[in-house]
Amino acid sequence: MAYTSERPPRAESSDDLRARIPGWGVDLDPKDRPSVPKLRIQEDRTGAHWEFPERQEEKWPRERSTEHKFLTPVFGTSCPPHGISGAMRRFAYRKYSEARAAHWLLLLAADRVDAGEQHLRSLLTTRPDNPITQTGVRSEVFAHGISARIGRKRADVRHHPLDPIIVAAPWVVAAGLVVKTVRSVRRRRR
Repeated sequence: MAYTSERPPRAESSDDLRARIPGWGVDLDPKDRPSVPKLRIQEDRTGAHWEFPERQEEKWPRERSTEHKFLTPVFGTSCPPHGISGAMRRFAYRKYSEARAAHWLLLLAADRVDAGEQHLRSLLTTRPDNPITQTGVRSEVFAHGISARIGRKRADVRHHPLDPIIVAAPWVVAAGLVVKTVRSVRRRRR
């Protein structure tokens, strides 16, 4: 069982491994290991002082891979899943194994959706995101951005034409949607 103090069973014996892998087990003899005085080997244990670790309290249902029988004893809690991106993450963990590309593609898509959710959330605050300064567009003009690229044999030069599209397109689309919404609201009021 996972997360216990027992040593996992060996798939192959030491003799089989030594025959198959040149040099395997050269440090098995304590005389050949410089760290031996620091080690206290327990033949039946890994050295853990517990049978099963104390479990962290789960304050909300956590994502768990389908490969695992239960949630790990300790897990991160800094960014709880929320909104549409959280639903996408929960679906990826519930439906697909970590060995499937769909699992990871859904998690990548959830990250992009989360970024969009955060941009929208910032628009509802008194200090929304500033795409000019926070994406580095201003520094391209005033901090020698273009001259730092020309003639320097940089590996990232090939994707520079895409940067304005990747960075600016979501803002342009969002601004267009806001203008369209405001216009439609004004038309309905007339």
